[in-house]
Amino acid sequence: MSVSYGGGLAQSLRSGDCARPLSRALEAHLRTRTVSVKRQALLVTRAAEMRAAPSPPEQLLWAALTNGKLGVSFRRQVPVAGYICDFVCASRRLVVEVDGAHHVRRRGADARRDECLRRLGYRVLRLEARVVLRQLGDAVGLVRAALVG
Repeated sequence: MSVSYGGGLAQSLRSGDCARPLSRALEAHLRTRTVSVKRQALLVTRAAEMRAAPSPPEQLLWAALTNGKLGVSFRRQVPVAGYICDFVCASRRLVVEVDGAHHVRRRGADARRDECLRRLGYRVLRLEARVVLRQLGDAVGLVRAALVG
């Protein structure tokens, strides 16, 4: 099973030096400060389209995360700072990304995205799509562990 943590989540969980949560007002400002109104509208529209047509791994993971099954609330396909995040638990400052095969070619872009989200106070958990499909229990266990951290 292969799982990677963006933004050094494993190290941050061990050392306890995750960024402190931001105030709601500051977070709202940072989420949209570098995104034009036109781009934000495009992101909102695209996120709605993605919610309407999730990939099979996203659909499976959403079924395991929805309705407070892990004791917290998740939202899916949420625009944050010019990016659309697969799953966001705002109360725990956690972003969960389900990475398909195309992410192998996007490691640099994913690292920049993770760093941007980290600066906003989020931790990023990246799960490979094949892990979610084949070992859903393990994937949910990793999300649960990240929520504790």
